[in-house]
Amino acid sequence: MQESARHTSATGIDLLIDRLDAAVRTEGVPDLTHEVKRILEDLIGRSAIRLPEPLREPRRDCYARRLVHRDGERRFTVVAMIWGPGQHTELHDHAGMWCVESVLQGELDVTQFDLVEERDGRCRFVRQSKVRAGVGEAGCLIPPYEYHMLENPLKDRTSITLHVYGGEMERCNLYLPESDDWWRRTAKRLEYDPA
Repeated sequence: MQESARHTSATGIDLLIDRLDAAVRTEGVPDLTHEVKRILEDLIGRSAIRLPEPLREPRRDCYARRLVHRDGERRFTVVAMIWGPGQHTELHDHAGMWCVESVLQGELDVTQFDLVEERDGRCRFVRQSKVRAGVGEAGCLIPPYEYHMLENPLKDRTSITLHVYGGEMERCNLYLPESDDWWRRTAKRLEYDPA
C-alpha cells in the first residue's frame, strides 16, 4: 500500500513515485542514490514536478517538513521542505540513512562537515565544503558522510526542496556548538507539518 499527500494528480508526483519505485531496486547504496539523483534532476529540470499548493506553504518560525509520499514497504519516503527567507537547520545527521536532496524552487546553501572525533556525547567536526544549489540540482548523502546544515540564502523568497530518504526518517541527531570545533549531540524526533 502506498501513501501520498492528497491532490497529487497532474503534478508529476505519480511519475516521480513510479520512477523511484523502480530505482530503489538498484543494488548498492551508491548506485541507488545516484539513480535517484538522476531521476530528480531529470524531472525537476523538465519542470515535470509541481507540488500542490497546500504543501508549498511556509511556516513563520522555522522551515516546514511535509510528507509527499511514503512507500508502503517503507523502502523510501519523499518529503518536501519549505524554507522561508533565511530559514535553516542546525548541524545534523540522517541517523545512518541515505538521502538525496534536490532544489525544486529557489536556492539552498549546503554546508558539509566530517565527524573526526567523539568523546562523551561531544563531537568534533571539520567543515568540508559549502555549496549553493539552484533549481534542478541534487546531492546525495551516503553514511557516514551525512553531516550537514541547510539554509535558504534568499532574504525575500521561499525555497522548496524535495528529499528522498531510504526509509522513513523519524529521528536524527542535532549538534549544538560548544567551543572551537566541538559540538554537543542531542537527539531529535522528527514530525511532519500539516498541509
